Amino acid sequence: MKNKKSTSIQTKPFKSLAFKVTTNTELMKFLIEMLPHKSRTHIKSLLAHKQVYVDGKQVSQFNTSLTVGQEVTIGKGDNRTEVNLPGIKIMYEDKDLIVINKAEGLLSIATENGTDDTAYSLLSKYLKAQHYSNRIFVVHRLDRDTSGVMMYAKSQHVQELLQEAWNTNVTERTYLAIVHGIPEKEKDTISSYLRESKAYKVHSSRVSVPGGEKAITHYETVTSTDNYSLVKVNLETGKKNQIRVHMQDIGHPIIGDKKYGSTQNPIKRLGLHAWVLAFTHPTTKKELRFQTELPGKFRKIFPNALKDQEQARE
Repeated sequence: MKNKKSTSIQTKPFKSLAFKVTTNTELMKFLIEMLPHKSRTHIKSLLAHKQVYVDGKQVSQFNTSLTVGQEVTIGKGDNRTEVNLPGIKIMYEDKDLIVINKAEGLLSIATENGTDDTAYSLLSKYLKAQHYSNRIFVVHRLDRDTSGVMMYAKSQHVQELLQEAWNTNVTERTYLAIVHGIPEKEKDTISSYLRESKAYKVHSSRVSVPGGEKAITHYETVTSTDNYSLVKVNLETGKKNQIRVHMQDIGHPIIGDKKYGSTQNPIKRLGLHAWVLAFTHPTTKKELRFQTELPGKFRKIFPNALKDQEQARE
């Protein structure tokens, strides 16, 4: 992966004291109970010098609320580890999951032949730098050359909760695609059966075929130039290469997608971006919605597209 913006996050390796919260309480009271040999002044100093972490996040407020199951860690001064996250921007993180904006060119998870950094491996390093026992679990994937919002779980239990109720808990999964030409219908639904060949190419059939899985895609044209259109795509199903194949099906392949019929690549990347992901949090049951900006390379063709939505989000 080349020319990707790199995010450096400093984090402490927790090699000293770690305590599990067993009753709901406030941080100061908890620290006094867990550190009976330390004075109140010393504990305030730990907070002031940013040496106290709750679930891996630095905390300095003495009245921070704690809930059962959280972990409070006392770090060691300035003993820091820097974790580099090229191609990843963390949009949201809590004790159960982490939501990122992935750059194009970065694999979600390693392939059989791949050994380079992946979003999975980078996030694993990031979490283990906070605590050696932290782990990361795959919930869904984006193609290497597709950018945008995706999430990972921090435990197998949360992974299972998300995957088992994916179709009901995910309330919106919207992509933006730049396609060749102008679709005849401004909005439409594409339905077919998709089957992957031994050559790892997905083929589409309007009728059921052995090994085929039904895929349904809804699209709407946002804006067009003489040569290209920006379309908003919502997935009813989430099959491998679904959007790419369905855009080819209607005669308007995604730019830069040579595998599925594109003959032009004016932005030097695949014209597909995961724009919005909205879902019900698996444990808190809160409704969460994450929207990314239109990628800069997309704006080379559509400089004013979606400005109103992005301003409203701000």
